[in-house]
Amino acid sequence: MTEQKTIRHPLLRHLVFACGWLAVALGVIGIFLPVLPTTPFLLLAAACFLRTSTRFYQWLIHHPRLGNYVIYYLGGKGMPWRAKMYSLALMWSVMLLTAFVLVPRPMLQVLLPLIGAGVTIYILRLPTLTLK
Repeated sequence: MTEQKTIRHPLLRHLVFACGWLAVALGVIGIFLPVLPTTPFLLLAAACFLRTSTRFYQWLIHHPRLGNYVIYYLGGKGMPWRAKMYSLALMWSVMLLTAFVLVPRPMLQVLLPLIGAGVTIYILRLPTLTLK
């Protein structure tokens, strides 16, 4: 793993740290609620903690329940099929809602679906983790 740079600006550091905890909370809710994807939120939390607090990054990746989601992805084992489908469904819902309802601008109506197509290809090409 390459060494990541720690965020030094105090306000930005606290903001990213708070986003990490929000992502952990959403990831935990996603374990029980089938409409929220767990893995992407925990990956976001890991990225936030990696840049703000090695203590909480270590806590997350060594957590007996949550750590596996991050470790499997970072270890190249991929994402569970369910996580892939929920991630894609949530991403496309938000992107299409944004592009065609909330901010109906022609540039966004072209750009967001293109970005969504790229992310979709990336997620579908990830290995599919079979949970036992």
